[in-house]
Amino acid sequence: MKIVVLDGYTVNPGDLSWDALKALGECTIYDRTSPEQIIERAKEAEVLLTNKVVIDSEVMSKLPALKYIGVMATGYNIIDLKAAKERGIIVTNVPAYSTPSVGQMVFAHILNITQRVGHYSDEVSQGKWTNCPDFCYWDTPLIELLGKKIGLIRLGQTGYNTARIALGFGMKVWAYTSKSKLQLPPEIKKMELDQIFRECDIVSLHCPLTEDTREMVNARRLAMMKPSAILINTGRGQLINEQDLADALNSGKLYAAGVDVLSTEPPMADNPLLTAKNCFITPHIAWATSAARERLMAIMIGNIKAYSAGKPENNVA
Repeated sequence: MKIVVLDGYTVNPGDLSWDALKALGECTIYDRTSPEQIIERAKEAEVLLTNKVVIDSEVMSKLPALKYIGVMATGYNIIDLKAAKERGIIVTNVPAYSTPSVGQMVFAHILNITQRVGHYSDEVSQGKWTNCPDFCYWDTPLIELLGKKIGLIRLGQTGYNTARIALGFGMKVWAYTSKSKLQLPPEIKKMELDQIFRECDIVSLHCPLTEDTREMVNARRLAMMKPSAILINTGRGQLINEQDLADALNSGKLYAAGVDVLSTEPPMADNPLLTAKNCFITPHIAWATSAARERLMAIMIGNIKAYSAGKPENNVA
């Protein structure tokens, strides 16, 4: 079995081992692959592994040996699933590997915005506390989470994990979800989407990118939010109209935003969120703890073994 990894660097920049994958067949691993390099590198591959390299119908048509595409991530919008089904190509993803890490990042952003630990550490290093006439020093609002309402947009595994963390802080948890009220624990209240935007102190996005969710956060919904509210996005950048969010932040109609994802990654230099007031951006790293990447690789290996045994797991096509 010939295995080709098109963009292995983000999953494993060198701190993990590829040995378990290499044991499954003849394996070639590329750190990065440009669109122009895909066909040449993958032309003999039976198994093709990709994290963010797009595999569309045209690419598939030029890879006659291809029988399996493994997405080294949970999201699989980089694959033309219709074309894969037509060609009998199995496509799998890696679900739920990053659930604990993403929930952790949600609250890293929330705590950064409400407590500003990094800001105050820098202020102390610059002598602001040393030269302060009082025993303590602060120059931003400090916000307690107890009793605050957090609204979770969708309640899959990551949403549930985030809810559990929020409950630990004594927050009131609301959710926009397809689950019925009877399927939810009593401490999570099912709410309509616009009600969450209108009434919650924090709104956190946990939904996949679809035509229905694309730019669901826009000028209309941002205008519903409290001026003191906080928006968190660890889902997909395209869930937000970035210019609308920047306008809301810069005008003071929204207090702050913490995002780990942008519509284009790496971002264009003119992305309005890069200079927006109270917008805190991390470079798509919620998924990237070493523990999460170890789980990703273990599930990925399991997927390939299941495919080899004729019983594919985690199929999306």
